[in-house]
Amino acid sequence: MDGRFLRHLRRLIGSIQRYRENCSKAMKTRIPVGILGATGMVGQRYIQLLENHPWFEIAWLAASDRSSGKPYGEAAKWRLDTPLPERIAKMVVAPAEPEGAPRVIFSSIDTGIAREMEPKFAAAGCALLSNSSAFRMTPNVPLVIPEVNAEHLHLIEEQPWRKESGGYIVTNPNCSTIGLVMALKPIQERFGIEKIFVTTMQAVSGAGYPGVASMDILDNVVPFIGGEEEKMEAETLKLLGKLEGHGVTPLAAGMTAHCNRVPVVDGHTECVSMQLSKKATQEEILAAWAEFAPLANLDLPTAPAVPVQWSSLPDRPQPRLDRNRGNGMAVTVGRLRPCNLLDWKFVLLSHNTVRGAAGATILNAELLQSLGKLEQVVAAASQA
Repeated sequence: MDGRFLRHLRRLIGSIQRYRENCSKAMKTRIPVGILGATGMVGQRYIQLLENHPWFEIAWLAASDRSSGKPYGEAAKWRLDTPLPERIAKMVVAPAEPEGAPRVIFSSIDTGIAREMEPKFAAAGCALLSNSSAFRMTPNVPLVIPEVNAEHLHLIEEQPWRKESGGYIVTNPNCSTIGLVMALKPIQERFGIEKIFVTTMQAVSGAGYPGVASMDILDNVVPFIGGEEEKMEAETLKLLGKLEGHGVTPLAAGMTAHCNRVPVVDGHTECVSMQLSKKATQEEILAAWAEFAPLANLDLPTAPAVPVQWSSLPDRPQPRLDRNRGNGMAVTVGRLRPCNLLDWKFVLLSHNTVRGAAGATILNAELLQSLGKLEQVVAAASQA
C-alpha cells in the first residue's frame, strides 16, 4: 500500500477521532432543557428541532397527568415526518411541576393552564420560554422576535420572579404574527408604517392535533379563528413598538386583520397592504428586505442566514414550495405591487409550527444564551 496514502489515511482517522472527541465534549457542556407540554404538536416540534442542537440537550419532558409516569413513546403518538429519537422515546414523562425540572424550560401548554403553571416555574428560578399567549401582552414580559426587537428582553429585569429567584418568562408571538412582523420590520425601520391591512390563510396545523374536523375544512374556508385577529392586531404593534421606561410603547399605526383557516397542512399565507410614512419605490422596499440581517454576527444555530427571502415569481410564495426555506425559519415574500387603497401590497408565507412556534422559542433561547441570560439561571441553580 502506498506510503502517502497511509499517511493521509492516518491523518483522516485522527481528524475523525478529534471531531468525535469535540462532539463528545460539546454534548457534555450542552445546557439541559425541559419541555412543558411535550406530547402536543408544538412539543413534538421542540423535540425534533432540539434533538441535535449544539447548545441545548433535552433532559426533561412533562405533560398532563394522563401522560405522567409513562415512557414518552407510549404517552405520545408521534406525528412528524422524522423518526422519534430512541433516546426520547425511552424518557419517562414527568409531572408538570418545577421540582426536579431543569432551569431552562420550553413551554407549549394551553393558555388557561399556562396562566397558572408558567409563573410557578419562573418563581422556582427557571428561564421559561413560552409559546403560549397567556403573558404576551403583560407589560413586564418581553414578546420577542430576535430579528425584530431583541432590546425588549430587558423587560425580564422588571419581573418580580427575576428579583426574587432569578427566574423569568419570555414569550414569542402568535404564529400568524411572526411572519407579518418579520416582513414589516425592515420597512418600518426605513420608511415608517401608518396603516396595516392583512388577510391570513392559515394552515390547519395551527389548531394543533386533531385540529379542524375534516368535514369542516375539506372543500372549505373557515373565516373565523377564535381570538386570532385580536392577537395579531395587538401583538404586531407591541413588537414594532419602542422599549421606553418600564414597558413598551406600541407602534402608533392603524392595524386590522382578517383571519381564515384553509385546507393546508403547514404554512400560513398572508396578503398585506400597508401605508408608509415616507414614500418608497419598489426597489427601495426590496433592498430593505434583502439587507435585513440583524443577527448576522451572532452565530445563533437556528437563525436563518436570510430571514426575509424575496421570490420574484408571479405565483409565489406557496405553502408546499416555500414553507421550509431557511429550515422553516425564514419568511418568504412575493408579489410586491402598488396598492390602490394604501401604498403597497404583497404576499408572505411562514412555517407556522417551526418559525411560528417551536423554532421561534428556541431562537429566543439562543439569543438569551448569547447574552448570558441562560447561564445566569443555570449557574444560580448549581449554587443553590
